[in-house]
Amino acid sequence: MAVFGTVFMPEMALTRFENDAWSETEFVSADAIQMHPGAHVLHYSSTCFEGLKAFKHEDGSINIFRMDKNIERFAQSSRLLNLPEIDKAQVEKMILDVVAKYSSEVPEPPGSMYIRPTHVGTEASIGKAAAPSATSMLYVLLSPVGDYFAGGLKPLRLLLDETGMRCAPHMGMVKSGGNYASALPPILKAREEVQADQILFCPNGDVQETGAANFLLVDGNEIITKALDSTFLHGVTRATVLQLAKDHGMTVSERELTVAELLERAAKPGTEAALSGTAAVLTPVGTLIHNEKEYQVGNGEAGPITMKLRQALNDIQWGKAEDTHNWLVKIKS
Repeated sequence: MAVFGTVFMPEMALTRFENDAWSETEFVSADAIQMHPGAHVLHYSSTCFEGLKAFKHEDGSINIFRMDKNIERFAQSSRLLNLPEIDKAQVEKMILDVVAKYSSEVPEPPGSMYIRPTHVGTEASIGKAAAPSATSMLYVLLSPVGDYFAGGLKPLRLLLDETGMRCAPHMGMVKSGGNYASALPPILKAREEVQADQILFCPNGDVQETGAANFLLVDGNEIITKALDSTFLHGVTRATVLQLAKDHGMTVSERELTVAELLERAAKPGTEAALSGTAAVLTPVGTLIHNEKEYQVGNGEAGPITMKLRQALNDIQWGKAEDTHNWLVKIKS
C-alpha cells in the first residue's frame, strides 16, 4: 500500500457551526475545503482532531474500535480550545455514515480504515488572538492504511530529554496539531545527532510521553506508566493496553516514574518498554539514550509481554478474539 495516511476516500462528512447551531451533515469532496485566509485556525491554531480505526472481520463485517472513547476526547479537546461544543451524537453518526459509505474500501488485516475527525475554528478575524472563534467546521476524513511498520517491527531508540517538554503543561491532554509541531525541532535534532527514533520527554526527570505516543515500562508482571494529568495525552490505546494487562493478571501501576528508576529497571534482563498509539498500536523500545550514553532495555529486542499484549489487542480489533469489553461498534450494512 501507499505510505501510511497519504491516500484518502473521495468524500468526507462535514458540518459547520454558524449562528450558534450545527448545520445538517453533508458529504463533500475530500480534496478541498473552503476557508477564509483570515480564519481563526490559520492564525491562532484553534484546531483539534482524533484518530481511530475501522477493521474488516472474516465474516465481512466492518467494526469501529473504541469510537465512544475517541468522541469523548474529541469533545474534551474542543472544550479546552474553546471551540464550539461538538454534538457528540452527530459526530458519531458522521463517523458511522462515512465508514458505511466506504465499507467496501476497508482493507483486510493487518490493514484498516483510519478515521480522522477534525475540528477547526473558521471565524475570519485576525483580531481574535485572545478570543475564541465563534464559528467552526468539523469533518470526518477517511484513509485506508496498511501496517504502520510495513518494513517490520523494529525496537525503537529513544532519547531521554530532561530539559524540554512536548508542549505547554496545560495543553498536554488536548489532541491539537500545535502540540505535534512544537515537538518536531527536538525530535529532528535527536534523529540527526544520535539516530533516535523519538524523544521521550522527561522534564525535571519525570518520564512523560514521546512526541506522538504514550510510554509503558514492563518489569516482570508489572506494567508502569505515568498517572493521568493535564500535561500529556490520555491515549485511547494506552487505556486499552492497560485494561488488557489487567485481564492477563498483570499489576498496572499508574504513577510517577523518574529517569533514574527507568534506567535502573531497564538494566534488568527481563525488562521491556513500549510506545502505544492508534497508528503504531504497541511498539517495542530497545534502547534509551541519556547523557550521551546508550542503555539497552532488557535484551534490546521486542519482549514477549509487549508482543502478547499487541497481539491480544489486534485479535480483538480483527474479530479473532471475544470483545468482552464491548469496544467494537459494528457498521450496519
